[in-house]
Amino acid sequence: MHHDPTFWLIARAAGLTAYAVLTLSVLAGLVLKSRPFARLKAAHVAEIHKTLALTGLGALALHAVALVLDTTVKVSLAGLVVPGLVTYRPAGVATGVIGGWLFVLITSSFWLRKRIGARVWRRLHWFTYALFGLASIHGITAGTDTTQPWVRNLYLGAIGFVVAATAWRALVPPARRAAPKGELT
Repeated sequence: MHHDPTFWLIARAAGLTAYAVLTLSVLAGLVLKSRPFARLKAAHVAEIHKTLALTGLGALALHAVALVLDTTVKVSLAGLVVPGLVTYRPAGVATGVIGGWLFVLITSSFWLRKRIGARVWRRLHWFTYALFGLASIHGITAGTDTTQPWVRNLYLGAIGFVVAATAWRALVPPARRAAPKGELT
């Protein structure tokens, strides 16, 4: 019996894409908060941040659907939503399931901000660090392409950029917006 690798290839590509786009979304969120580039308008960066998060969720959904449709690793619908049900690299896959739930929760908070309040929304967004950590662990421990130099470099680069941007946010005060002409700063 011949195995068609199409869904397996889609699952791998979509997983790596979801990780890369999640990384970009995290970085956009850190740029939005720390404002290292004073000329960028916060509203534009916020829209980019939200769009990247939604794109990442789309890639995550494609990753999940392709895994269920593929026959290489047996992933059931229940295995997509309940950590520990997939027998293939169970700890690594479980981190991905938990990270997936966090991704959905944090991204959906964009539309719930008025209902839950800015304070709860901000606190919820702190879980983005956990999401990024879980996604990194999932990719490194459950991904079949981790031994490829370019994939390893993707993970190392993503982690390095997020750590550097987080350090920037923690150590450098945000740029102040320029006061309108005639107003004192």
